[in-house]
Amino acid sequence: MDIHPFDVLLRPIITEKHALAQDALNQYAFEVDRRANKRQIKQAIEMSFDVTVTGVNVSVMKGKSKRFGPRSIKRPSWKKAVVSLSAGDKIQVFEGT
Repeated sequence: MDIHPFDVLLRPIITEKHALAQDALNQYAFEVDRRANKRQIKQAIEMSFDVTVTGVNVSVMKGKSKRFGPRSIKRPSWKKAVVSLSAGDKIQVFEGT
């Protein structure tokens, strides 16, 4: 089963930590589909934003348990990809945030 490249990327992750990595290391973070591998993530980024990807780091973020009074719920686990771009490439979605 193959995932379409436009279904791989779910949303960008915009935090202070990733903003610093964006400026210093030219790295961008995305929440991606749990079934996607590094090659599919690289292909999706290059097709969507017309940039050259030099590296992809992937990690699965474990879901956290939350308590609401007597009941507790567990948030689902999700996959995060940190993508390194070649020098001179930028992703416009992140600019000006």
